[in-house]
Amino acid sequence: MVQAEPPPPSAAPVSPAGRESLPGGGLDALGAPTPGAPLAGGGGAGGLAATKLDPMSLFWQADIIVKGVMLMLVLASVWSWAIIIDKVTRLKMLFRRANAFEDRFWSGGSLDDLYDRLGPNPKDPMTSLFIAAMREWRRATGREGGAGLSASLPQRIDRVMQITMSRELDGLERRLGFLASTGSVAPFVGLFGTVWGIMNSFHAIGMSKDTSLATVAPGIAEALFATAIGLVAAIPAVVAYNKLSNDIDAYARRLETFAGEFSAILSRQIEERTSPRPAHERLSLDKADA
Repeated sequence: MVQAEPPPPSAAPVSPAGRESLPGGGLDALGAPTPGAPLAGGGGAGGLAATKLDPMSLFWQADIIVKGVMLMLVLASVWSWAIIIDKVTRLKMLFRRANAFEDRFWSGGSLDDLYDRLGPNPKDPMTSLFIAAMREWRRATGREGGAGLSASLPQRIDRVMQITMSRELDGLERRLGFLASTGSVAPFVGLFGTVWGIMNSFHAIGMSKDTSLATVAPGIAEALFATAIGLVAAIPAVVAYNKLSNDIDAYARRLETFAGEFSAILSRQIEERTSPRPAHERLSLDKADA
């Protein structure tokens, strides 16, 4: 009867099936990883390249729909900043010119001389109010000779100033609606790009049948970048809209105050020219005639 003999002591142990040692690291004889071995799915030469997170890379790697959303939001943000810079600069100039004009108006000089110096082409709304009212005043006094001024002249002057004020304020408020629309709509446009990008990511998961983070992360990063651009466009637009609206309201109140004061001055002038002789003077004249 043949008996199996144990291997001699000098024989090397047989490696387990399916385990091989790797050069420069890998698995040792017992199948444990050696210190220099790269991990499976790691960032070695054979691993997946890490997705860059700079804006241009995220843009070029995005889907065509997401790219369109990003471009739309970037253009909206650029146009919003152009409006903001233009309005802020113009309002500062208008407040400065209003201060200079009020100093000249209340300096005690002749209003006719001030009207002649300003000329027919005003450069700011407050000057436009003054010129419109003075033009109506001169038409009335020139036609009626200054003696028989109509009682409706103050109403005509007030109406002319109100029309001029409305026209000037409409010019100041032009394009502010774009800031309001950008502030309210841009986050939702960015969210649409995010939803579309995430849908593409899930579609890629289904096609590759790989649910690893390396497969999902690039698409989600590109999608969230669209939301970030939407917020970048919306936040400055909302803040600027509120600030500019308050400044325009303050300037409008200043125009209304000036219009009221100037209308009161012209009304006193009309009353002085059209008021009848006082009763006690008429009585004394009658007695003298008697």
